Amino acid sequence: MPNIKSAKKRVKVTKAKHLNNQMEKAALKTTIKKFDAALAAGDAAEKESAFKAAVKSVDQAAAKGLLHKNTASRKKSALALKLNQATAANA
Repeated sequence: MPNIKSAKKRVKVTKAKHLNNQMEKAALKTTIKKFDAALAAGDAAEKESAFKAAVKSVDQAAAKGLLHKNTASRKKSALALKLNQATAANA
């Protein structure tokens, strides 16, 4: 345990930021899972709205620094590929 006042504050702040980052990452994973579930369900309107929500959450995570910009781009590309393949399979 730190003895210096500033070090004690750093521990508190780091813990709070860590918990917030965990929540944000969990929310991101949830939106991506909802997109996968919408693909499995097969409703076209639901797929589109879930895709838009997933891409938005990936962009927000990248803006907050939770994801590297290249990782975010890769995730969005993979989501678009899944959507296009599901749309082509149903057509």
